[in-house]
Amino acid sequence: MGSTVSIAVGLLMTGLVFLLLPGYADRLAEEKGSLWVACLISIVLATSAATSFYGELKQRAWKYAAHAALALLLGATLWVYWPKT
Repeated sequence: MGSTVSIAVGLLMTGLVFLLLPGYADRLAEEKGSLWVACLISIVLATSAATSFYGELKQRAWKYAAHAALALLLGATLWVYWPKT
């Protein structure tokens, strides 16, 4: 959970820097789309990891569903970012 949250925060802070540098907008324009997709993916992954962690700590009945959702989202993230040949 900690790694996913730190990645999400790092990407969001990078996005904030992109927004605060309008002078470099032309140079950064082609990177913005992929940055926002990465931000969205990391936020969804971090939310799922936090939910799974909470379910495990509190011994909730739905914790296995949360673990499965996290595993599926991790697999989807790998599929999106795995190098294509």
